[in-house]
Amino acid sequence: MSKARKNGTPQDRHYARLRRAHRRGTGSARSTDPGAPPPEGVVRLYGLHTVRAALDNPARRIHRMLVTRNAAGRLELDDLAALPFPAELVEPRAIDMLTGSDAVHQGVLIEADALAAKPLSALGEAALVLVLDQVTDPHNVGAIMRSAVAFGAEALVTTARHSPAESGVLAKAASGALEHINHIVVRNLADALSDLHAAGFHTVGLDSEAGQPLERALEGRRLALVLGAEGKGLRQKTRQTVRMLAQLDMPGAIRSLNVSNAAAVALYVARRFLDGSGQP
Repeated sequence: MSKARKNGTPQDRHYARLRRAHRRGTGSARSTDPGAPPPEGVVRLYGLHTVRAALDNPARRIHRMLVTRNAAGRLELDDLAALPFPAELVEPRAIDMLTGSDAVHQGVLIEADALAAKPLSALGEAALVLVLDQVTDPHNVGAIMRSAVAFGAEALVTTARHSPAESGVLAKAASGALEHINHIVVRNLADALSDLHAAGFHTVGLDSEAGQPLERALEGRRLALVLGAEGKGLRQKTRQTVRMLAQLDMPGAIRSLNVSNAAAVALYVARRFLDGSGQP
């Protein structure tokens, strides 16, 4: 037997590691009733990109999968029995029963432990982070995560209260980004911003009435962009704590953007600045 065949493909070795990690766990946390809500701490994630990223994340502990034959093929899951957790071929309506008919699950759902939130100390040498001030819509937070990963932000900072918990809706909007970014949860945002200042971050709050464009507010080699909820924007304490306030330059008739779109534009500007392509 050749060495390559004996060791298996990279995918085989990946799933072997997952199987070993699964066996070290305490057993499946799912209910025996397939229609029951998941236990506390367990989330239902769905969608091809979301599930693919979760499968590839060794830190994600998965309890079971429901998948249609078509979705299994698109995920290149040729042998469901080789997975380190129970996986069942089902019709789409079986997944509809768990997600609701409005969810675009694309034929696959997993039940998995929610990822543990990380402390501010997990930033390490990060150069670009996003901070959300009470952005509560999981669609927006998921979309912001997707943009953050796309533009190389290392972390997303949210508050323990007035922020959405990990969920299928958030994960689907993030399209796999949930598995690729440090999600840091803090109790007091003003204190967290002060800690970011102490760590050398230049914090910039996005405010449509700031009077100066974002490009002119950027400085240093570590940036934290702070965005508030749609409608009310940044809270007064947050406005007072950030180093600078800035606005996105929008010369058109519409002067505001959805918070997830504003985050994407701001990340693009910040990334160009950090890479030396933008003008301070």
